[in-house]
Amino acid sequence: MARPTKRKKTKKAAPRKVRAKARKTTKIRAQAIAPDSGPVTLDEARTLAQAKKPSLAVQAVRKTAAPPASPAAVGAERQKLKKEQRDERARRVREYKATMEIMKNRGARRPRPKGLRAADGEPTAQAAQSFAPLQIFAEGDSWFDYPYPFFGGSIIPRLENRLGVPILNLAKAGDEVRFMLGVEERAVLTQHLTDGCPAGGPWDVLLFSGGGNDIVGNPMALWISNWNPAMPPADHIKKARFEAALALVRAAYEDLIAVRDSLSPGTHLVFQGYDFAIPDGRGVCNLGPWLKPTFDLCKFPTLAAGRAVVKAMLEQFAAMLTSLAGPKVTFINGQGTLAPQTSSWHNELHPAKAGFETFADVFQQKLKVLFPDRVA
Repeated sequence: MARPTKRKKTKKAAPRKVRAKARKTTKIRAQAIAPDSGPVTLDEARTLAQAKKPSLAVQAVRKTAAPPASPAAVGAERQKLKKEQRDERARRVREYKATMEIMKNRGARRPRPKGLRAADGEPTAQAAQSFAPLQIFAEGDSWFDYPYPFFGGSIIPRLENRLGVPILNLAKAGDEVRFMLGVEERAVLTQHLTDGCPAGGPWDVLLFSGGGNDIVGNPMALWISNWNPAMPPADHIKKARFEAALALVRAAYEDLIAVRDSLSPGTHLVFQGYDFAIPDGRGVCNLGPWLKPTFDLCKFPTLAAGRAVVKAMLEQFAAMLTSLAGPKVTFINGQGTLAPQTSSWHNELHPAKAGFETFADVFQQKLKVLFPDRVA
């Protein structure tokens, strides 16, 4: 067998040599096309600027070597992300269906209280302990789908453990309620309400968390006024603008109720209103912060000053959701649940582990009131 020939390694130009060559090329070009004095054209001015500041020339070389992504490439990436999201949703549905079918076919047993072990010889299932499992699905944002690794998840997986039933969780971190009830996600929601539980029968409960991402982030600067020590916190919220943003959120909730009434009137809707976030500038997973930049822009002098405005915004949000409560529509107002300190929060918008555990308890107790025979 012939010995493979060795490929001749090509020596890459050292970065220093590349920069030097770019500077020399730019200087020569500037001398050739740009006058020494007097008015210049745009191209001449750019050439002179690159000759004067060598880093601009190096950037120009890099730009030529690696052009920006085309709209088609960006579009392809978006389509790829959408496919991944569809695949993830399908996976969640499959896993939920398989688990719930087993529980319905074999019987569901309540979870054993924490710290209590089975006695020797105790059967793994007892008829007296069996119950009809609630059929629940969830739609929402990161309070239902927290992506932080090794954190234990959001409210939903913790609530599953308490109830002893799976929850079909369609929530997506970062989602906004205007998109949840927009064309694409509304179609998914509509299909699930129409088809009912994948394991058979209608849904008992739809847990819904949305609206927080609609009123924070970059757009928040549109409805927060510059700091004025003479004004109370609520007066720093530009009333007409914030009400317009809140009206869009309300419209999504109203449509959700209407869709439920039309397709699955027996399904109980449960909403939640977050808690009083602290704008301390902490983000997570390279996302955020969502609150502090606006207060920095508006020259708020202290954390407490911005925090008071956030509280006023969320109280208005809760008042809106309270007004929507009615037959088979329950609002869980968890505002004030967490101790008002930064240690209660993992970052600006999400509770720490103990906080998510506390909210899971709150949800469990509310569902027990709504379904006393089916929730322990």
